Order: sequence, then C-alpha cells, then structure tokens
Amino acid sequence: MNILVFDIETIPDVEMGRRLYGKHSEMEKISDEEVARVMFQQRNQETDGKTEVIRHHLQKVIAISAVLRTGEKLKVDSLGTIDSLEMEIIQQFFETIQYYTPTLISWNGGGFDLPVLHYRALKHGITAERYWNNTQGNFRYNNYLNRFHERHTDLMDVLAAYQPSAFARLNEIAIMLGFPGKLGMSGDKV
Repeated sequence: MNILVFDIETIPDVEMGRRLYGKHSEMEKISDEEVARVMFQQRNQETDGKTEVIRHHLQKVIAISAVLRTGEKLKVDSLGTIDSLEMEIIQQFFETIQYYTPTLISWNGGGFDLPVLHYRALKHGITAERYWNNTQGNFRYNNYLNRFHERHTDLMDVLAAYQPSAFARLNEIAIMLGFPGKLGMSGDKV
C-alpha cells in the first residue's frame, strides 16, 4: 500500500484580495502586506472578531511537504521548488495521487488542506481524475472525497472522534508526545 503524508503552507492570495476588497486602482497602490492586512481585518469583521483566518478560497499554496511510502521506499520531499508557481506545486500533488493512488494522511487535511487544494486546483484548471473519482471500480466505496472512506485519514479528526470541540493543534500534540514541535516558526508566519 502506498501512503502519502502531506501538509500545505499558504499565504493570503493578495491578487484576489485586491479584486475583492477595494477599488482595483486603490488596491494596486498598496503593498502586498497591506492587502493581506486588509484581508485579515475583513475576515475579523465577518466573524465578529472570532478569527482572522482567511477563508479557504483566499489562501494561496506556497508549499506542500510530503512523505511518500511506496513498498519499502520512503521519500521526504517538498513539492516544487522555491521558484515554482502555485499551479505547478498543486499539479505535482495531484499527479502523485494519479500515479501512486496512495492513502492520504494529514492533520486537519479534511478541514483545511484539501478544501484549499480543491479551490486552487479549480482556479488553475487542474484536473485530478483519480482524486475526484467516486463512482468507478473500487473508488465507488472507497474514495478520497468521502469522510468515512479509507483513502484519506485526517488524524486530527480521528483522534478527536470527529468532535470539533476536541480538535487540537499538531504543534501541541507533538509537544505532548515529547517532540520539539515547530522550531522557531509557525505556519501562519510563512
């Protein structure tokens, strides 16, 4: 069985922020950092101060780190390079699924990583035939999309018994288990 453990890192899609949250000519005059700040503030207002976390479709994928196990081989990698376009990184992720048909393993992948990848693949016109298959062959009863199928295991969901009130941050669980956790930087600082 092939297994792909993955995690994405994102930043605000400031191009989309410019189009959504201001007159285009006004937003063109301010820096990407200022646009991102507007996006965070807008989200804070939308949620009555509960969160500044930008909605999934407004996230831009800048990295996907992965561990791929195929048989006895183990490969640790980041998809793409520092110069890769978002489209290339996402395309490589879905090509890996197309080629290896792995079981996906994530932490909050069902709640964050995969929805972000869905929206960004849609934006870039990326096809992912095997990933979206939920009708043909054994994919009808075991596909990547159904929450209770085995092709994707979201470890946070499983450990929390699918109860949002029991969700935990991966960093905190790593520390609880005696691992160092994130060393000097969290994902929101990327």
